[in-house]
Amino acid sequence: MASEQINIAHVAQLARLALTPDETIRFGKQLGSLLEHVRVLQSLPLDDVPATAQVIPSRNEMREDDVRPSLRREVVLAGAPVSEGVYIRVPRILGEDA
Repeated sequence: MASEQINIAHVAQLARLALTPDETIRFGKQLGSLLEHVRVLQSLPLDDVPATAQVIPSRNEMREDDVRPSLRREVVLAGAPVSEGVYIRVPRILGEDA
């Protein structure tokens, strides 16, 4: 089993995770199962498959760039949590209050 090669308790300690002995065993089994699945995928004959192969065809969807009416500025600003003049106020840094 691959979890024998990886010390789950040590990895949990490095990640500052407090795992119970039961969790260590359970996650070890799950990791072993995952790595076994990766081993099976690695054994597939993919030599003839180009690196950029897609499962479905990729195509660009083109449309005319038509000018259409949009919302009035007052309506947009009324729906914003915080506005300042004619602008929507957003946090300077993610997670910060506006």
